[in-house]
Amino acid sequence: MAIVQLNKEVLNKNQYEQVIDTSFTQLIPVPQASQVVFIPSINEFFDYYNALFFQIPKLGENLSHEYLVKTSGVYVGETQDDSTIQALIEEITQLRTENLALQQQINGLQS
Repeated sequence: MAIVQLNKEVLNKNQYEQVIDTSFTQLIPVPQASQVVFIPSINEFFDYYNALFFQIPKLGENLSHEYLVKTSGVYVGETQDDSTIQALIEEITQLRTENLALQQQINGLQS
């Protein structure tokens, strides 16, 4: 049978905290590179927007100027839908037609 000698090292409280890490770092999830999110300031956002303005598509359900107009319009309370716009266009067309008829009438009276 082999004789094994065991040595016990005893540390006092001050030595203990210097040798052993007592913080709970293993229990706190460390953010991965994919979890780190850069959020620009308002000024940075508009700088990026102005720099990318012509690269952003005009139309599209998302990632477009059309999307920005719709979502921002809803946010600020401008919720005019296409039917309202179409009704206004038809009214403008009617008024232009009436204006042309009146101009023709005035020209006929002046002759």
